[in-house]
This record gives sequence, structure tokens and C-alpha cells, in this order.
Amino acid sequence: MAVPTPQGRPDDTGPAPVVPPELAGPLRTRLEAVADEVEEEVRRQVPEYGRPGDDAYGRHLRSGVVQALTLFVDHIADPRGRGEAIAATYHELGRGEALEGRSLDALQSALRVGGLHAWRLLGRTAEDLGLDSTVVSALGELAFQTVHEVAEAAAAGYAEARLRDSDELERRRRRLLDLLLGDGPVSPEAVQDLAHGARWSVPRRVAVVALAAGPDQQGEDRPLAAAGALVDMGSRPPRMLVPDPDGSGRFGGRAFTLALRGRPAAVGPTVALTEAARSLRWATRALGLMGRGILPRQGVVRCADHLSVLVLHSDEPLLAQLEARALAPLDAASEGQRPRLAETLLAWLLSGSNVPDVAARLHVHPQTVRYRLRQLEKLFGDALHDPGTRLDLILSLRAAALREQGGIAP
Repeated sequence: MAVPTPQGRPDDTGPAPVVPPELAGPLRTRLEAVADEVEEEVRRQVPEYGRPGDDAYGRHLRSGVVQALTLFVDHIADPRGRGEAIAATYHELGRGEALEGRSLDALQSALRVGGLHAWRLLGRTAEDLGLDSTVVSALGELAFQTVHEVAEAAAAGYAEARLRDSDELERRRRRLLDLLLGDGPVSPEAVQDLAHGARWSVPRRVAVVALAAGPDQQGEDRPLAAAGALVDMGSRPPRMLVPDPDGSGRFGGRAFTLALRGRPAAVGPTVALTEAARSLRWATRALGLMGRGILPRQGVVRCADHLSVLVLHSDEPLLAQLEARALAPLDAASEGQRPRLAETLLAWLLSGSNVPDVAARLHVHPQTVRYRLRQLEKLFGDALHDPGTRLDLILSLRAAALREQGGIAP
């Protein structure tokens, strides 16, 4: 355990206070009596230490008061002493506050109240001994130096415990996320155990978000994790598991987009918790299609809004074979005609073979549409009226149109 070593007065300027070492003896004889009064004053002024029946707080208070007064007297007896043992005690007190989930405010208030009251009591002892004002002033400076030292040690222990607790919590949540998104079967019992240790409420339904990689990912998971998501910015692609995505409303709209800080993201379908890996697979696939321009490149893309595109591109080698077979008749047209004929054919198939609708969709004259359709009839023949062929043509032409939209060569 790393414990800060007291470094003298808070500002470390000027000579150390001159206090006769022999004064330590008379003050030490009063230490227990002063500790009683200081403890009573702290209980009176700091509510957290005045609670009846809280033995742990009471023990900490008594120990802290005695240790601080002992350090003060030890500094008088030996100004060169560093008080490592007492600093370690306060380091543990601060650490204990953090582990109990309390703030450091109560302990710091107790130090301020106790230090001031102790100085009043010990100052009277100094006056009773007939010490001159210079020594009394030096005693006061030493008293507040002591308060500073123990407060600094407590703050260091508190900060260290909070950091370790945060790191351990993050490790547990990462293990839980790895379990949920792994390839193997997910045991509900194992999820419950890990979730308990990670302080994460187990939802019934989840969605996984795949995030575009960014140049600087330092600390970017904080706003996302704060909303209850399990986040791993170190994976490729970065990913987050969102609890209850459809019911909470926290992960939709502008707030969610702002939390992503402009990073493009794909939201997988909502699934049962034990099927989170499936949501990740679809989100990752959607993110890849975003990068290629087949799906929108920027913003948040939800798989639920693009299911047909995802299905169409779920096996691209097979899709390429379908396109090659279904669109083979277009190879007989000239290179200049081919794109216009493909565009007209897709519009005709999607509009229920209605020529005026096709013309309106393509912004051309109906006569132009009829001319192109006569050319298509020559190329495809009766196959244009076969339901199976029409479905193959729609899939193939739609895939080709999406590629062209993204500027991707076939």
C-alpha cells in the first residue's frame, strides 16, 4: 500500500516552528482527556459521528482523534519525525470511507472541528504553563500542520480506494460483456453471478451497438457506461451492450447521438439477453455496410430499419452468383444502354408494371419507358412475367443499385 509521507508544513516555506521539546511531556499527560473532549465536540458538530448505535464510526472517530493528537505531540518531541505510522492510519481511514461507499466530507469535517477544538484545549495548557506568545503561536502552526498531514493522508487513501474500486468494477463488467458476446452458449446463472459482482442490473432484452473506430478513444466510454451500457472501446469494432433499448428511451434520439460524440454507429436488433452475440453480428455487418456506403455512412443506423438490405448482403458471394445469372440478358445491351435499362426494369418491377408510375419515378416521358420496356422484352422474353424470375431480378437489381449508390464497383 502506498502511503503519502508527511512533508512538513503545508506550504513548506520558512523555518519550522520553534517549540521546546520538553513541552511534549506535559501535553502527552493530557492527551486522553483532550481526546475525550475533542471526540465529544466532533460528535456534537458532525452528524455522521453522532449517530447512536454506529460502533464502527465510533471506533474510527476515537482512533483518529488519538492518532492525530499523538502525531501533534510527537512533532513537538522530535520535529524531524515523519509520522509514517499515523499517516498510514489516516490513509486506511480514508480508504475505509471509500469502500463503505461514503463521501470524504464527514471525515474532513471531523478533522476541521477536532483540530480547532484540540488547539483551543492545548493552547490553554500552554498558557497555564506560562509559555510566551512566540511558543504559543508556533504551537498553533504545528497543530494546523498536523491537521493538514492527516487530512492529506486520508484523501490519498480515499482516492486510491476509489480508483481501485473503479478499475475492478470495469474489469468485472468487461468479463460480463465478453461472456454475453462470446461464441459459446450463455449460462443465465453465470450471467447473474457476474452481473452481481459488476453491480449491473440484468435486463430481459438488449441490443448491441457497433461503433466506428476513432483515432482517440480515451475516456469515450464514460458517458455511455454511465447510462447503464456495458462498453468495450478496445475491441474491433468498439461495442456496447444496451439494456432494455426499446423500453427505456435512453438510447434513442438526440441524447444517444450526443453520447456517441459524432461517432457513426450501427444498432443491432433487440434480442433476449442470452442472444446478445446475434445482435452484435448484425450490428457489425451493418457497420461494414455503412463504411462501404451501402447504408448511410454517418449517424446512427438501426438494423431494424434496414433488414432487407442486411438479408440481401448476408452472403455476398452467393448474391454475386444470383446477379450474374439473373442479369445476364443485359450483357447483350450496349454499355451505354445497360444502366438505363436496369434502372427502368427495377422501377417497373417495383411499381407493379405501371408505366405512368415508372415514368414519374424516373422523371422521364412514358413513351421513353415504353421504348425501354420493348428492349427489355427482347432481352428477357417471357421470363419477365415469371414470378420467380421477377423476384431474382428485384434482388439483383436492388443490390446493384445499392452498390452504385455507395460508389462501389461490382
